[in-house]
Amino acid sequence: MQADRQVLICPNCQTHELTLDRCSACGSLELVCRLGEVECRSCGATREAAPGDLVASGAPGLSDEVQAALDRVLKRRS
Repeated sequence: MQADRQVLICPNCQTHELTLDRCSACGSLELVCRLGEVECRSCGATREAAPGDLVASGAPGLSDEVQAALDRVLKRRS
């Protein structure tokens, strides 16, 4: 995670000096963000994701993602 945005980084690169989010409870880098909540996969601690950061990413909203997935699965044309 970087600024409450989920990013993929290979394990070898995680050891370098990167500005990645860490769990405030245990310091782990193993964070996952889903449905506006950040969870630590090491200790299970959770917190609310920063809403401003999620919107600023330019990613479509959850409802848009769900609609697009349903359209793909049900083979709907938009």
